[in-house]
Amino acid sequence: MKTKFASSWKKSVQPRKQRKYRHNAPLHVRQKFVRAHLSKELRKKYSKRSIGLRKGDNVKVMRGQFRNRQGKVEEVDLKKTLVYISGIEISKKDGTKARRPLHPSNLLVTELNMEDKMRNKTMERK
Repeated sequence: MKTKFASSWKKSVQPRKQRKYRHNAPLHVRQKFVRAHLSKELRKKYSKRSIGLRKGDNVKVMRGQFRNRQGKVEEVDLKKTLVYISGIEISKKDGTKARRPLHPSNLLVTELNMEDKMRNKTMERK
């Protein structure tokens, strides 16, 4: 099997090839993996179910030990497909605090950062 990225892999039924597709995907494709559901109000307003996460978006954690906590997106890591949120930290054994990364599928977008012109254009389209 080829080692480089090929967009045809995403159509494969085999979990092995699906994992390989996600692992070898370039950053512009990985951007699509970092999407989260919109809240009911935003879903009604924009007629969309999910949206790509950006720095500055307000999100609510829906799963895991930080369930029902809200915060602002501080960083989006495309390489690892993880999101860092303000106020979500764990305390390490030596007493220091460390940011806890979360997977975007466990988040709900409650408020959008609309400073970007391109994002405004895409949200206006219906």
